[in-house]
Amino acid sequence: MSFLELRGLRKRFGGIAAVNDVSVSMAPGEIVGLIGPNGAGKSTLFGLICGAYRPDEGEVLFEGRSLVGADPSEACRRGVVRTFQQARVFTGISVFENVMVGAYAHHGRTRPARRQAEAVLETTGLWDRKFVPARSLTIADRMRLQLARALSTQPRLLLLDELMAGLVPREIQEMIALIRQIRDAGITIVVIEHIMQAIMDLSDRVVVLDHGVKIAEGTPAVVANDRRVISAYLGEGYSLA
Repeated sequence: MSFLELRGLRKRFGGIAAVNDVSVSMAPGEIVGLIGPNGAGKSTLFGLICGAYRPDEGEVLFEGRSLVGADPSEACRRGVVRTFQQARVFTGISVFENVMVGAYAHHGRTRPARRQAEAVLETTGLWDRKFVPARSLTIADRMRLQLARALSTQPRLLLLDELMAGLVPREIQEMIALIRQIRDAGITIVVIEHIMQAIMDLSDRVVVLDHGVKIAEGTPAVVANDRRVISAYLGEGYSLA
C-alpha cells in the first residue's frame, strides 16, 4: 500500500483541464519534486490532495483511505497540510501566536499546543523572533513562519509550494537544509519549486507536469535528461551539475 496514491486525477475549470489524468504514488519518507511551467497544474494538484478542490474524476488515497470529499481542515487533522506561494501569515499577531494557531489544530488544549509551538520554533530557527510581530519579518522569515505553522499541526505529509521564492542563495541553502531535517524527522514531502538546482538537490524523485498532464517521472538525473522535459520546461541550456 502506498503512503499517498493519486489515481487518474482530473480537474477542469470551465473549458480548461488544469489536471488531466495524473497518477502518482509516494512511499513514506520520500521527498518528491513537482515541476513544470507556470499553469502546468502543480498548485491545482496540491489543492486536490489537501481538499481545496474536489476532483472531477479520480482518487486521492492517503494511508489507504480516500481524501476525496475531505475539506482542508479534515485533511489537516488526518496529517496532510500545505504551504502557499505567497507567505500567508497573520500579520497582526506575533510569530509565536501564528505558530500556536497551527498547534491548536492538533492539540485542543493550551499547554500541549504551547509545547508543540515552542519545539517548532526551535526547529525552524525562529525562536529568537518568537515575540516579533509577523508583519515585521523579512521574506525569508515569513516563509519560515508559514512552514513553522504548518509543522505545528504535526503533519505526516507536507506540501510545499514555492517555499524558496524570493530568497537569496544563502537563504535557499538554509531552507534546503531545513527541509532535509524535516524529512529526517519522518515527514514525507512534496515540493513545488522553480529553482532547479534546489529541486534537483532535494528530491528523491521528480514529477513533471505540462498543461495538466504528467509528462515525466523519475530520478533528478533521468528527468533532467528527458527530451520532453527539456522541450517543455528546462530548455536546452539546462545542465545538472
